[in-house]
Amino acid sequence: MNRKFEIETTGINYNYSGDVRTLDGINLQVEKGSVYGFLGPNGSGKTTTLSLLLGLLHVQEGNVEIFGKNIRHHRVDILRKVGALVEKPSLYGHLSARENLEIYRRIYYASKPKIDEVLGIVGLSETGSKSVRKFSLGMTQRLSIALALLPSPEVLILDEPTNGLDPTGIIELRQLIGKLNQEHGMTILVSSHILAEVEKMATHVGIIAAGKMLFQGTLKELFFLQKLQTKLQIRTSDNDAAMAFLSEYPLQKDADMLVMPFVEQEEIAQINRLLVNRGLDVYLLRPTEHNLEQLFIDLTTNKK
Repeated sequence: MNRKFEIETTGINYNYSGDVRTLDGINLQVEKGSVYGFLGPNGSGKTTTLSLLLGLLHVQEGNVEIFGKNIRHHRVDILRKVGALVEKPSLYGHLSARENLEIYRRIYYASKPKIDEVLGIVGLSETGSKSVRKFSLGMTQRLSIALALLPSPEVLILDEPTNGLDPTGIIELRQLIGKLNQEHGMTILVSSHILAEVEKMATHVGIIAAGKMLFQGTLKELFFLQKLQTKLQIRTSDNDAAMAFLSEYPLQKDADMLVMPFVEQEEIAQINRLLVNRGLDVYLLRPTEHNLEQLFIDLTTNKK
C-alpha cells in the first residue's frame, strides 16, 4: 500500500488529571521520507504527544496510526519498526559503547554484525574499550541513537536530542539526522524548542503551544507564512495625502507611520516614485524584519 503518512494522529485529546487538558485536538501528519520538526516551548505538549505515539501513554481520545495501523490494536507490530530516544536512555557507564550495544542487541534480537553497522553510522567505531562515562555528551547522545537503530527502524522519533550539547555536538547530531534520512531512508520525527536548529534539518514543521497545533506544513510554507507577516512601514511629509494616493493598497495608520502588508521590492520602488512624483517627501520606506524566530514567538505566545 502506498501511504503518504508514516505517522498520523486524528483529534488527539489528553488530560493528565482533572480538567487540565495537555493536548487539544492534535492532528499530526508526518510524511514518509520526511524530517519532521516538532516545535514548541517547554511544556507545550511535545513529549506527551511522542509518548502517545510510542504507546508509553494510552490514547484517551482520538486515533494514532503508524504505518497505517492503529496503535491500540497493533502496538507490538508497530514498535518493532520504530526507533526512539525519549528522555535519557539507560547506559552502563562502566561499559564501552560496544558492550552497551551488545546488551541491547539481545533485547532487540538484532544480529551481531548490527553492532558494527550502527557504530559506523553514528561515528563511534573507533571508541574501542573507552568506557561510556568518559564520553562527551555528544558522543553519549550518538550512542543513544545507535541503540535506537538496533532494530533497523523505518521511523525514528527523537525528543529534544540537542538538549545540553555544545555547538560541535549539535552540528554532529544534525549531520547524523540528515544521513539517516537521506542515506538510510528513515522518516524522522524530531522535537525541539529551538526553531533555528529545526530550520537547518527539517523538511516539514509542526508548531505546538499550550497543547494546540498552530501550524503544520513544509518548511517552504512556513517561509511563506513568515513573508505574509512582514509589514512595509511608510512615513512621509503628509501621511494623509499619501494614504489617498495609495488608495489601492491596504494601508493602516500606526502613530506617525502608515503600515501595509509587505510587497515585492519592485512594488516598493513604484510606491516611492508615486509619492515623490506627487510632491511628497518620503522619510521612511522600510520592510519590518520578521524572521522565522519572531514568527515562532508570535505564534506560540499569542495562543496561550
